[in-house]
Amino acid sequence: MRTELVTTLKRKATELLGELARDREPILITQHGLPSAYLVDVESYEELRSRMALLEGIARGERAVEQGRVLSKVQAEARMQRWLK
Repeated sequence: MRTELVTTLKRKATELLGELARDREPILITQHGLPSAYLVDVESYEELRSRMALLEGIARGERAVEQGRVLSKVQAEARMQRWLK
């Protein structure tokens, strides 16, 4: 991963955005020598959000199982039939 100063981002924003679109490689932006932000292309960002939503759903399901909040197959089918009407 590439690292750039915030001043470079200010001076070369258009160029950096073009490189992001082409290479799809995130750029770490630093300010005063410390990590400040990641610059990522839109497609990569949307893919990450989609993956996070999926993982959050899996985690909620695992918590529900641990807490005993589960349905039998028959109960699940009955609930699905109501949704499909």
